[in-house]
This record gives sequence, structure tokens and C-alpha cells, in this order.
Amino acid sequence: MPAEKVMSYKLGDRMINLKMIQYGPATGTCCINLHDDESTAVQAARAILEDKGGVIIKIENNAQRMIRFKFKGLNYMFDPNRIFSRKGISLTLTANGRINPLAIDEVERFAAHILEMIPDSISCVIALHNNTDGDFSVKTYQPGGKRQTDAKSVYADNWQDADDIAFTTDEDLYSKMSSFGYNSILQDNVNVNRDGSLSVYYGELNRRYINIETQHGKTAQYKEMLGRLLYILDEEKKPVAVTAHDDKDSD
Repeated sequence: MPAEKVMSYKLGDRMINLKMIQYGPATGTCCINLHDDESTAVQAARAILEDKGGVIIKIENNAQRMIRFKFKGLNYMFDPNRIFSRKGISLTLTANGRINPLAIDEVERFAAHILEMIPDSISCVIALHNNTDGDFSVKTYQPGGKRQTDAKSVYADNWQDADDIAFTTDEDLYSKMSSFGYNSILQDNVNVNRDGSLSVYYGELNRRYINIETQHGKTAQYKEMLGRLLYILDEEKKPVAVTAHDDKDSD
């Protein structure tokens, strides 16, 4: 059984639970679920980590995507995957009805608390996401897509559902996931739109981040993709065999 720890955070007048689920000993990866309505990803990750070990951090938000809170008598709402920069917080609060400098400060502290939960030893952050059919896909990043300028490279596989993607800040992970035939997007860490998302935050730090994403309900596909990613990360940890060669004097 995993070890589960729930921590409560006071955001304005509301208490939000943040859950940390630890499977086995600590590993170099950490899974994070920011949207509480994207449960397929979490179910799949739980099943995979029972065997592989690792950590899941998730926001408990009554199975809703957007977080609502009251602060100084006023109601606010934001997307928790748009809060990892002050600009992103301003944009998501504005898009969802109301903005105030003190409310921005409040959300900024919440984002910092989430980041503090991610262990310093983590070498790769894995975001757990789901989408709906046709709403967000590899096509979003291809030429003509609304986020084409956010991508440095895109691999689209004819045999894969366009909605099932691996989106990463890391060129090596992009190459390896695409080599296994998964739709893959490499974020342009320099030119990406600074929207406050976790991928942008880690891209600016030049740290490894990857979002594994499938349609809601596609648990088997999610388990396959996440399992493949963890296999890739495990293989990287193995020492490289060095073949010894006898030195020969040359005449």
C-alpha cells in the first residue's frame, strides 16, 4: 500500500487539500496532477507506480478543473496550470472574471507551495493530464495550429490518436518518445508563450518536464505511454558498458 499524506493549504478563505502519494522508495521522478477533473491520468499512474515506485502529487478540488476561492469578500477563479509566473496568474484570473494585486499575491504563494512539495532530488517532473476528443492534440502544435509557435519540433504518428501526446521541455525525451511512435512535441523553451504553465516554468529553468496526455477514459493507452516513459528513464540510469582495448605501440 502506498503512503498517503494530505496537507491543507489556506487559499483566501478556502482550505485546499494537496495529496502526496508515495509508492515504495523515492525515485528520480515525480508525477503531478493539477487538474482534479483529469482522473484517468491519475488512475493509470497509480497502477504503474504500484509496480515501478514513485511519487504522485495532486490537488484535491472536488473533481473540478478550475479552482475557486474567496478573498477579502470577493470571489476569484483560476486554472492551476497557469499560476507558475506572475504574468500567468494575472492572465488566468482576468480570463476567469476578476483580478486584484492582493489576490495575485495569494495565488503566487499557493503556486510556490506546490513547487516546494516537489522533492529537490527529482530529475524529471511528469505532468498527468487528460483531454477531450479533438479539443487539444498534436495538431494544436503543427503548422496552422493555434500553438504552433510554442513547439520547436513535432512528431505526429499516423497510427496514433492525435489526442494522445507526450509534450516535453527535453530534446532527448522528445526523441525517445517519438522513436517509439508516440505523438510528441518539443517545447520551444525560448519562444514559448509565457502563460504561467508548469511546462514554461521548467523550460525556463532548463529542467526536465514531460506531460503525458490522453483522452479521458483511455486508461490502457495512458498506462502504456507512462510505462514506456518510465522504462526510458530507468534505462538512462544504467551504467554504460565500457569495452577495454589493449594499447598498441605504433611504429
